[in-house]
Amino acid sequence: MATTALPISKGQAVQQLLTIVINGITNGMIYAAFALALVLIWRSTRIVNFAQAPMAMITTYVALTVIDAGYSYWIGFGVALLSGLILGALVERLIIRYVDSASHINPVILTLGLFIVVHAVAALVFGNQFRSFPAPFGLDGQRIGSVDVALTGNDVYTVVAVLVVLAALVALFRFTDLGLTMRASAFSQEVSRLLGVRVGRMLTLGWALAAAVGSVAGLLIAGGSLVHPGYMDSVVVFGFVAAVLGGLDSPVGAVVGGLLMGVGLSAVSGYVGQDLVSFAALVILIVVLLVRPNGLFAAASARRV
Repeated sequence: MATTALPISKGQAVQQLLTIVINGITNGMIYAAFALALVLIWRSTRIVNFAQAPMAMITTYVALTVIDAGYSYWIGFGVALLSGLILGALVERLIIRYVDSASHINPVILTLGLFIVVHAVAALVFGNQFRSFPAPFGLDGQRIGSVDVALTGNDVYTVVAVLVVLAALVALFRFTDLGLTMRASAFSQEVSRLLGVRVGRMLTLGWALAAAVGSVAGLLIAGGSLVHPGYMDSVVVFGFVAAVLGGLDSPVGAVVGGLLMGVGLSAVSGYVGQDLVSFAALVILIVVLLVRPNGLFAAASARRV
């Protein structure tokens, strides 16, 4: 016998919309955190690092090891950031530096290889089982009037953390000599060396800072959920699309792109179906590449004739 779907009430529709928007903003901020790591390494080295996610996963496991040893979440957080700095510096010093960068595709292929290698190492060291990662703040939603709002303390923490990272990156590249030196080293290594810039140190610093920002993304995703060696794999796709959407050279664009991705994919999941989320991300990427390949916040480039 055929059945018909029961209509939802206005209150239920409002609650569903609020849930979709809040989940979209929270997930979007996580995508934005990962996109910020991609933007940082692009601005400082002109390389897209696809190994950013497994590197962040490693630092998340380091934090979990510290927390399981009886220390607080915040000590684990600090250790994860420090391990991210060290890991990023080591990857640049020991691997990336020796790759022929005459072709821009060589470092990209290498980072894809690192993606696989780091996954395998993590599985050997930490195991493939799911492990619970604590959240620094509550996971209970709020009730406003007669509407339940899926806004938790951990969601607020996620939004604030990403905004703090954004402010720090904007300040670094716009208001400090160090940020200007890092960008100059990325754009023209030969000229920078002639001007006395230690290009090697700047590239190492770029990788270290990007890995630390990636660690923040890994910790935000893990908070209050389960982690395993592949728990960040989907973020590679969504975070990359967010970075391309906003513009790989724009920290603000990364956050805006992450929010647009988060809300858009949340709407697809809530109103259409979870199975179409990945397809929707692919469609967004294709549209952006066709309409505005440099991103929504790409700076106008001058051409010398």
